[in-house]
Amino acid sequence: MYIFYVIGILLDHATGVVIGETAVVGNNVSILHHVTLGGTGKVGGDRHPKIGDGVLIGAGATVLGNVKIGEGAKIGAGSLVMIDVPAWTTAVGNPARLVGGKEQPKVHEDVPGETMDHTSFIYVI
Repeated sequence: MYIFYVIGILLDHATGVVIGETAVVGNNVSILHHVTLGGTGKVGGDRHPKIGDGVLIGAGATVLGNVKIGEGAKIGAGSLVMIDVPAWTTAVGNPARLVGGKEQPKVHEDVPGETMDHTSFIYVI
């Protein structure tokens, strides 16, 4: 039996996606259309977001500055994120607020957008 892990990112309807020059994007990240991973206006240095593995970034979301988005986190569509988002936490709104995770359990587990399965990239032959 062989197990293959597909690594990389998914740019779904990638129109209008902006990824800044010092941004770091992990594996199995899904980025929808019109997403910006932007800087803070500093002339040089580390000024763009760091996106962990398995993150979902909804359409029209903007993540600004040298912030960390933890593994498995979800950013809601149209959100403006300028704070760190812990692993396995959902951030929504403008400005973004944390609405799920270990510290704040999710209330809407039945909503498909909040339970997207990134393990579908694992193939067993």
